[in-house]
Amino acid sequence: MRFGTSIVRPFLTAGLAILLFCLATSFSSLAQEKRFPQTAGVDDSKTGPYRALAQLALAASQKGDNALAERLARILERTWDKAEDFGGDTALSKKNKAVFDEIDKAMDQFIEPLEKHASPAPDAAAIKSAFSAYLEKLKLGD
Repeated sequence: MRFGTSIVRPFLTAGLAILLFCLATSFSSLAQEKRFPQTAGVDDSKTGPYRALAQLALAASQKGDNALAERLARILERTWDKAEDFGGDTALSKKNKAVFDEIDKAMDQFIEPLEKHASPAPDAAAIKSAFSAYLEKLKLGD
């Protein structure tokens, strides 16, 4: 009977390893960021328009169109500020001041180099880093 147990043990170990792998994979898929439906490539979420404007500003900067990047950064800032000013009780600044402040600060760090450098070109790596940080903070507002 000892011979039968030694044959079964590797199969049980392999089966347990596969089961654990499947569980780990399913849990990691639950941790992925939530996806929103889109219209014309813009997320239909609370922060979708801000994300889209930031993406357009980054793309313009990367193409070397610093004047357009500056203009889009200014539109992003004004749109954000006006939505908060006239959002009433539904404004993020009223509902969750801490999250609003985090997003606002990250946005300022992203748009500042774009607004000050219509010419010469701003530091691309710094803008990309600030852009990524801004998008992460925007997720808090959705």
